[in-house]
Amino acid sequence: MRSEVRAFLTDGPLPDEDAEGDEIDRRVEQMAAIAKPVTAEEARALADCFGPDDCYGVAWTLLHLIETGPNPVFTVRPGPDANEWRHRLWQRCVNAGLVADEAAG
Repeated sequence: MRSEVRAFLTDGPLPDEDAEGDEIDRRVEQMAAIAKPVTAEEARALADCFGPDDCYGVAWTLLHLIETGPNPVFTVRPGPDANEWRHRLWQRCVNAGLVADEAAG
């Protein structure tokens, strides 16, 4: 795993929208330092970095970064307790025809 990805992972999930602007900007800069595409291992690890909300759109940037890697990130539907971003990644893979949605079958 590349050092830029490890640095992002070390800081944990994205902050929520109540975070200071400097913290949000720092996380955006960390993501920008990660060259695309990400590896499958990096994509799976980054999928654990979604925070409690969309962090002023930063979560969308993270989702798009994850999607630069080999898809699908998940091969089984996330559980009901998974956050909305994991469910969104899953649904985007289903919509792209990369996985079959076993619940829809």
